[in-house]
Amino acid sequence: MLKQLQRSVLVGSLVMANSLGQTSDAEALSGIQGQGDSSVITPFTVNVSESVLNDLEQRLADTRFPDQIGAPWVYGTDVTYLRELITYWQNEFDWREQERRLNSFDHYKTRIDGLDIHFIHQRSPEPNAIPIVITHGWPGSVAEFLDIIGPLTNPVAHGGRAEDAFHVVAPSMPGYGFSDKPNSRGMGPEQIADINAALMARLGYETYAAQGGDWGAFVSSWNAYKYPEHVTGLHLNLVLAEPPTDANDPTGGATAAELERMTARQASLGDGFAYGRIQGTRPQTLGYGLNDSPVGLAGWIIEKFQSWCDCDGHPESIFTKDELLTNVMVYWVTETATSAARLYYESSHQSAGGLIAMPPGRIEVSTGAALFPQELSLPPRAWAEAQYNITHWSEMPRGGHFAAFEQPELFVDDLRTFYRNFR
Repeated sequence: MLKQLQRSVLVGSLVMANSLGQTSDAEALSGIQGQGDSSVITPFTVNVSESVLNDLEQRLADTRFPDQIGAPWVYGTDVTYLRELITYWQNEFDWREQERRLNSFDHYKTRIDGLDIHFIHQRSPEPNAIPIVITHGWPGSVAEFLDIIGPLTNPVAHGGRAEDAFHVVAPSMPGYGFSDKPNSRGMGPEQIADINAALMARLGYETYAAQGGDWGAFVSSWNAYKYPEHVTGLHLNLVLAEPPTDANDPTGGATAAELERMTARQASLGDGFAYGRIQGTRPQTLGYGLNDSPVGLAGWIIEKFQSWCDCDGHPESIFTKDELLTNVMVYWVTETATSAARLYYESSHQSAGGLIAMPPGRIEVSTGAALFPQELSLPPRAWAEAQYNITHWSEMPRGGHFAAFEQPELFVDDLRTFYRNFR
């Protein structure tokens, strides 16, 4: 039963290209260089056309809201809250302002495995900065990372130490945000890890750190598993670990407190993982509604922020309306709700018994785990140590599934602490 519950949880400019990009390294690393791929890295600007925004405005105005019975959020996204959020979206939300904020960072695209991959590449002014690739998940995007990029790349300007600096690479996963949608079947976490490895090689980073939460945790785990000579350290804010199979030790070295915490967290999440089964089996059917209705898309995504963050059931106790809607907009303006949902299908059809296709063996790269109390999975440390070479284990005082978005200071501090071991 514990095993079943664990599985249910989840689940540059051209000048810069000339100075940093080497295709041969990418090809050697990933073996997925597609026909027509090249080492070219081009600058990218987020610039949504007025016609898309006008169409959105009309769709919002034409919304038909459903009825609701019972207590708020019990049956799903609360209609009263969603009406309020949509009214704000129509009358006060300023996408151009959010574009300017996104574009305050350095965005690029490059072609890998036949797909244009979008990524933020923010280099640090510090000469000894560590390169790090940070991968988002669902229903997130690179918009989750806007508050951590500055402190990571320029710690001195944010009250930190120069020796804690990082060069940050934050890709949009294939099928998400401003990256291309996969044009063939089979793009799961392992294949995305191959693309990340090719990207980092193309940027000239022979060794680098890897960080992830949600799907990013599995992509980064695959990175560390397949390319341990390049990944110097792995940091996760979502850790899924299987229960032991030893009948003589059914708890696998877990303490009573750890088992109680894990069981309580799973009970509190209840039936909230049905979305994963839908996206893992019928993403196309779901996608018609998500791609056609901005309110349907918002309702599908916001419910996860309400239930997965450490917000006592009130998402705006942690996030602003602008933050919530900017993330939704990344899906809407790129029409990636369906292609993003397909990642669940691809992974579940690559996995022997769950939604997540995990590496088949133990990950020996030094791994840091940051456990936020409202995360989806809170496994006992001994279970995690069977899957990963855990060298750093942090029990956070607050925070949930969207760690970098919810608690950027705690998130940054833990990254700095862990990676001091590799400088």
